[in-house]
Amino acid sequence: MKTESSVKIIKLGDHDFDMKGAQIIKTNEPLVINEVEKPKPEGNQVLVRVAATGVCHSDLHLWEGGYAGPKGVFMKVEDRGVKFPLIPGHEISGTIEEVGNGVRNFNVGDKVLVYPWLGEGKCPACLSGEQNLCDNPRTLGIYQNGGYAQYVLIPDSKFLIRLDHLEFDSASSLACSGLTAYNAVKKAKSIPGLEDRHNIVIVGAGGLGLMAVQVAKAIFKSKITIIDVNDQKLAEARKLGADNIINTKEKQDVVKEVKDLTNGFGTDVVIDFVNNNVTSVNSFNMLRKRGKLIMVGLFGGSMELNLPMIPLRGYTLTGAYTGTFQDLTELVELASDGKVRTVLDRTFALDQVNEALHDLKNGKIIGRAIINPNQ
Repeated sequence: MKTESSVKIIKLGDHDFDMKGAQIIKTNEPLVINEVEKPKPEGNQVLVRVAATGVCHSDLHLWEGGYAGPKGVFMKVEDRGVKFPLIPGHEISGTIEEVGNGVRNFNVGDKVLVYPWLGEGKCPACLSGEQNLCDNPRTLGIYQNGGYAQYVLIPDSKFLIRLDHLEFDSASSLACSGLTAYNAVKKAKSIPGLEDRHNIVIVGAGGLGLMAVQVAKAIFKSKITIIDVNDQKLAEARKLGADNIINTKEKQDVVKEVKDLTNGFGTDVVIDFVNNNVTSVNSFNMLRKRGKLIMVGLFGGSMELNLPMIPLRGYTLTGAYTGTFQDLTELVELASDGKVRTVLDRTFALDQVNEALHDLKNGKIIGRAIINPNQ
């Protein structure tokens, strides 16, 4: 169902508010298409004309105002420093419109992908190259205006990657869903010499899960099993190289199914792109000794752990949240070489942003939806 958005045109002093952006004014209410001031880059800043912005589940959580926590507690994004009104959108590709006088490595007209996971640059995470885990994050589309707009201001040209061989629509989601999948799969690395006996279970066949199948096939020799409730998504995963697919609507005991596929031992790794109170328990229970559970999804909830089992079986439980700039550079190279590709569903105009979010929320998107703000 298409949701209409109102348009406001505002002028203040000598400034012309001549850029359209979709703003979250209040959580759980339709985004509003407003005319806002077009930023002017200074110093090392770059203004990008947005060609494509991916529609991400994180945008849904932002729009809904937070995440489901343990025992029904709602974790509000505003308690984490998010302020509204806000232009969301962190999977951004486009063309450089204007550069500040300090920019030397990029020119007007260059096609670029934006690394959005910005930090303050001084905390231990930033100093180690993991700005995506900054203590005081400044992520585009979450803590500052993002790509659901005709233009976006990038604080520094060092956060841009040239797009020489990729289309804007397919490249944009590499910055989040692709990057997150790449980071998670890298954490699933097997013991050298055992690669062909290594099993990875992927929970969720959405945009991240489908990318994870491709990344795993590109960099490992592992056997890949993917789990979902949607036959269409599972069929796409099979096309992309999944060795086994499991529909949990049809299988009563998914843990038994996985153990049957692994000679009764369980799987070496589970990457849970859903990560709610149901999938997390199943994911934990299908691990073999020395198994690793990589929790990625933000669907929320809590799980009760059998604590003695963790040391007795040598389990590792870890999280994966987006990835580093270096990770994104490596992923763009894989995509440029044709080893991975974004599974695109539909494109939307900027004034269809609410329709895109509703379709994603209701499970109508296979792979990734893209917003083209300048069309």
